[in-house]
Amino acid sequence: MVTRIGVPKEIKNHEYRVGLTPASVRELAADGHALLVQSGAGAEIGFSDEAYRAAGAEIAGSAEEVFAKAELIVKVKEPQPAECRRLRPDQVLFTYLHLAPDPEQARLLMESGCTAIAYETVTDRAGRLPLLAPMSEIAGRMAIQVGAVALQKSNGGSGILLGGVPGVLPGKVLVIGGGVVGTNAARMAMGLGADVTIADRSVPRLAQLDDLFGPRLKTVYASADALDRLVADADLVVGAVLVPGAAAPKLVRRDQLSGMRRGSVLVDVAIDQGGCFETSHATTHSDPTYVVDGVVHYCVANMPGAVARTSTEALNHATLPFVQALAGKGWKRALAEDPHLLAGLNVQAGRLTYRAVAEALGQPFTDPRDLVGG
Repeated sequence: MVTRIGVPKEIKNHEYRVGLTPASVRELAADGHALLVQSGAGAEIGFSDEAYRAAGAEIAGSAEEVFAKAELIVKVKEPQPAECRRLRPDQVLFTYLHLAPDPEQARLLMESGCTAIAYETVTDRAGRLPLLAPMSEIAGRMAIQVGAVALQKSNGGSGILLGGVPGVLPGKVLVIGGGVVGTNAARMAMGLGADVTIADRSVPRLAQLDDLFGPRLKTVYASADALDRLVADADLVVGAVLVPGAAAPKLVRRDQLSGMRRGSVLVDVAIDQGGCFETSHATTHSDPTYVVDGVVHYCVANMPGAVARTSTEALNHATLPFVQALAGKGWKRALAEDPHLLAGLNVQAGRLTYRAVAEALGQPFTDPRDLVGG
C-alpha cells in the first residue's frame, strides 16, 4: 500500500518541532510512500527544504496544499482551528491531541469526519505510553530548568539558588507524581544540588524511586495532609501527574498558595491535560509566567517546544514505527493488528473513541474495537 503522507508546518505559538525529520522521511520514502512537506516546516531547527528533498520528499508551498493532497497527516501539536477545518473524512491525523480539556478541538475534529489518533494514548505491552514518554522526559528535565530561572528575583521569584552554596542551604523542590515526568524532574533537581522530595500515591513506585536514587531523594506518600505541609515548605513545586487521556486532577488548591513563601514557583507540566493546580491556566513561551497570591506560575502548554531539535528527534524515534504501520497497512488494518496503536484512536467519523475523553467531555463513547472488527 502506498500512502501520501503530509507534514505541515506547526503554527502554535513558538512551536518549532516538526512531525517528521528528514531521516524519517527517508525511511518512509524507501517504503514506497509519497511524502509532502510544507516549505519551512523544519527550517527553524536546522532541517532545510533541501534536506527533505534529498530524503525523498516533495516540498509544498502552503499548509492548504499539504492538507488537500495528503491521506495521512503527521504533526506534533494538536491541530489549531484553521487546521481542523482543513481535515476531511478520508484523512488520518496522527499527532498529540489532549482532547479532555479542549471541547472546541474535539468538536471540530468530530465535525471534520477524520480519523484522529493521539500520540498520548498509544500504549505498549507494559501499559506505558511510549509516544508520550520522550516528551515527558524532556518536560520533566525542563521543569527544573525553567523553575530555577523563574526563582530568580529579576523574574519575580524569591531569589533562591536551587543548589545553594557552601554555608547556605539549597532550595527545596517538591515533585508531585513519580512517573516519567517526575523521575526526570527529580534527577535534574538533584543534579543541581537541590533538596528534593517526590510525592506519589503508589507505594511500589516510591519504593522503586528509593532503590533508584537512594538517600539523595526523599519519598512521601501523597496524602492531603502531606501535600499541605510540603507545598508550604517548597521553593519550587513541579506538577507531574497524569491520568492517560483524562483531565489532570487538581492537587494544589488556591488556598494553599497563601501558605507558600512569596516568590515560590509552581511549574505545571500537566497543563496540556488541564493542569494539576487549581490556579493554572495555559501560557506560551513568549509569555510563560504569571503570579497568583505572590506565587509564580509557569504553565507553558508545549514545554518541549523550547528545545525543539532535541524534542523532534526524540519524538521521531518513537513515532516512526507507528507511522510506517499506518501508511503501509491503512489505519483500520494497522489498528486491528495492534491493540496498543488502537488505544491511540480518539476520534473517528464524528465519534469519540477514547473513554476518558468522552467522559471528560460528557459525550457518548464508541468502543474503537467495534470500528476495526476487533
